[in-house]
Amino acid sequence: MKKAYIFPGQGSQFKGMGLDLYQSSDSAKTLFEKANEILGFEITKIMFEGSDEELKQTNVTQPAIFLHSVILAKITSDFDPNMVAGHSLGEFSALVAAGALSFEDGLNLVAKRADAMQKACEIRPSTMAAILGLADNIIEEICAGITDEIVVPANYNCPGQVVISGSIEGVERACELLKAAGAKRALILPVGGAFHSPLMEPAREELATAIYEAQFEAPICAVYQNVNARPATEVSVIKENLISQLTAPVRWTQSVEQMVADGAEIFIECGPGKVLQGLVKKISSDVEIKSI
Repeated sequence: MKKAYIFPGQGSQFKGMGLDLYQSSDSAKTLFEKANEILGFEITKIMFEGSDEELKQTNVTQPAIFLHSVILAKITSDFDPNMVAGHSLGEFSALVAAGALSFEDGLNLVAKRADAMQKACEIRPSTMAAILGLADNIIEEICAGITDEIVVPANYNCPGQVVISGSIEGVERACELLKAAGAKRALILPVGGAFHSPLMEPAREELATAIYEAQFEAPICAVYQNVNARPATEVSVIKENLISQLTAPVRWTQSVEQMVADGAEIFIECGPGKVLQGLVKKISSDVEIKSI
């Protein structure tokens, strides 16, 4: 059976995450301690003992989810993917798990990504909203019709669930129009900024330099990337797609559909939580879904 390993993004964190790995595996403990050195603070203390509020800080959340996901993959003896993909931040975890990036370079990029995104959020107040029960094309048309503010589809999570992103006024206006067009719900999300929108351009530019400088290798299997939902193995292609990711939508629905079309029969979520398992179930009813 062809196995697709999938890696979660921001929002999957939980208090105490990774502690079981740290306590049960010497290899995991070594990697966690190395992460503390690379980051310059004890992220393990926050992951294992910190509050929900501490875990929600972008400079903690992103590396914490990355560490949980990557270390879990590295200590799993039968980790043997035919393909991998990650949701937003999870794409970095997928690249490290597939050997395209070293643990150290991957963690450094994630830390720089979190910092760059936080700075971009502070430049202009912005937000995101989940739109439920409306066709993708209607959401796209309504967002495109708002020309005096920035609002765009940001995450195509599964059929009937799209997240939009942009300026506060743009997102609020889009929510009203989308509800009028028949959306079951249009819910403003408790996030600090407009991820995967043009408002992340300053972060994209900052991260691009770090990505170009990082050492990438050809992955052990195809990586289905967020920006185009297509498999990639060439380093140059992977880098360009990774740079584009911050300002482009996460095409998760399309990525899963393409992996299924390319023969994926079992999807294995590698990381904290079960968010992606739920999304895959809504995208394809014909595949097996589980977690490590």
